Amino acid sequence: MSTNSINPSLFLSNYQKEKRKTGNDILGKDDFMKILMTQLQNQDPSSPLQDKDFIAQMATFSTLEQITNMSKSIDNLVQMQQQNQLISYNEFIGKEVKWHRVTESDDPDAELVVVEGTGVVSSLKFKDNSVTFVLEDGTELAPANISEVKKAAAGTTAAGN
Repeated sequence: MSTNSINPSLFLSNYQKEKRKTGNDILGKDDFMKILMTQLQNQDPSSPLQDKDFIAQMATFSTLEQITNMSKSIDNLVQMQQQNQLISYNEFIGKEVKWHRVTESDDPDAELVVVEGTGVVSSLKFKDNSVTFVLEDGTELAPANISEVKKAAAGTTAAGN
C-alpha cells in the first residue's frame, strides 16, 4: 500500500448510520446546538464565521426555541379546553333533551331519513377527544344531534339523583 492511497476502511459507505434514539426525523433545539458547536469548533481559523452568519444562526435557534415553547403552550391549552368541555357537558346529566339523527340506507338512491326523539341524559363518554351523550334508554348521541335542552326531567335533579 503506497503512502498516497486512501485507506478503504475510512470510506463513508463502510460506516453504519447511527439510528436516532428518539425515533423521529425532526431536528430539535439540542440538535441545532450540537451542529452550531461542531461548526464553531471546526471552522477554518483563516476564515472564521462572520458576525452576520453567527447572528443569523442564533436568530434561527431563538426562533426554533420560541416555536417549541409555543407548541407546548398550545398543547396545554388544548388539554385545558378539553377538561373545561367535559365539565360544561356535565350539566346535561339528568336533563331532558330533544334530539335528531339522520339515518342512511344501504341503497344510494334512497332518501335520507331523519329520526327524532327525546330522552334524559344519564351519562357522558369521552373518547378520542369527542363526547358522547348516553340517554337512559341507551341511545348514544353526539352534541350536534341535540336540538333542544329542557329542564331536568320530572323526579330527577341536575346531579342525576
